[in-house]
Amino acid sequence: MASTALVEAAGPQNATLMLLRKPAFNRILAAILMTVALGEACAQESVVTVKGYVLDSACAFIKNLKKPVSADCALACAKAGSPLVILADDGTINGPNSRGRPATGENLRLMKFAGQRVIASGKVFQRSGSRALVIEKIEAAPASK
Repeated sequence: MASTALVEAAGPQNATLMLLRKPAFNRILAAILMTVALGEACAQESVVTVKGYVLDSACAFIKNLKKPVSADCALACAKAGSPLVILADDGTINGPNSRGRPATGENLRLMKFAGQRVIASGKVFQRSGSRALVIEKIEAAPASK
C-alpha cells in the first residue's frame, strides 16, 4: 500500500525515477539483463566437428552434388569467386565465416582442401536455416580403406 501511495503522491513518472535511483534495484536489473544476454549468446553458438567435402557453394546448392566433381573443378570455381563451403556427410552445408573484424573471406584458407574430404572443428552459428562455421581447426580426412 505504501508503494501505491508513493505512485499516487509522486505520479507514475516520478515513482519510476525513484525506483531507478535505488542501487539494489539497479544491481538486480543489471544481473538479470546480463544473464539473459549471456544465455542468448550461448544458445547461438556451439563447438562442433564436421566431416565432409570442401566444394564451391554453387555445386552444393544449385547442382545438389553430394561430393565435388573433381578437385580441379572446385578450385576453378573458387578462383572465379564462388565461396567454398563444407558439405557435411549428413548433407548440411556449412558456410565458413571469419570471426575477425572486418570479416574476411575463407576461400584462401580452404583452397588447399578444395575437392577433398576434411575434418573441421569450430563454433557453429545458426540462423533462419543457415549455418556458419568459424573454423578453429581443419585437416584433410584420412583416406578411406
